Amino acid sequence: MFGPQHAAVYEVTYHSRGKSWQAEATDVADRILDVRPGATRLLDVGCGTGAHLESFAGRFAHVEGVEFAPAMLDVARRRLPGVPLHAGDMRDFRLGITFDAVTCLFTAINFLRTVTEMRAAVATMARHLAPGGVLVVEPWWFPERFIDGHLGGDLVREPDRVVTRISRSTRQGRLTRMEERWLVGDAHGIREFTQVGLLAMFTRDEYLDAFAAAGCEGSYVTGWLTGRGLFVATRSGEPSSN
Repeated sequence: MFGPQHAAVYEVTYHSRGKSWQAEATDVADRILDVRPGATRLLDVGCGTGAHLESFAGRFAHVEGVEFAPAMLDVARRRLPGVPLHAGDMRDFRLGITFDAVTCLFTAINFLRTVTEMRAAVATMARHLAPGGVLVVEPWWFPERFIDGHLGGDLVREPDRVVTRISRSTRQGRLTRMEERWLVGDAHGIREFTQVGLLAMFTRDEYLDAFAAAGCEGSYVTGWLTGRGLFVATRSGEPSSN
């Protein structure tokens, strides 16, 4: 998942349905600065194409990113040539420095399959926070809010390209199986590709327990821009041993 074909149409497709990485980053930055005024250093984990980081760079003096998918990281590096961007797995990356804030947005954490993996990622992100630092995580749908069999569709018309996407999401135990079929037409022809993603559906308490185990005091914010809510946590001490 998240290969070169997907990376090439990723942002334009979501932008067409109203997603604004700039508005989301502005909102998250405001929340961080409310909790930690004067914050200057931010790390975005699962930074994708760098769209959030581009806006964060206007609010924080120093920003960095971590991304697992090479195709997405390539786009981010072209967009942000002066920003340190690291290839890494959110479960166990080690940068050797700490930040005032760490973010993990657009449900990136839910591409981990189990609660154990999610807890490992939260602990890793918390270890990169300075004491009193802020961790912000955007979740996928909670199990009770997921609509089994949900269909999505997008049509994007540009002067030199047309992009269509159809998706169907089904429940497989604690996982969402999202199948996406894309058609991309331009002067070179029409290309079709399919990708299947699996997103874990963690409960609200599982997230909050993970924050607590990582030494962070967290809360869940409803009514955020994407409709899925947002977790905001502050590192209050050292992680527990479990």
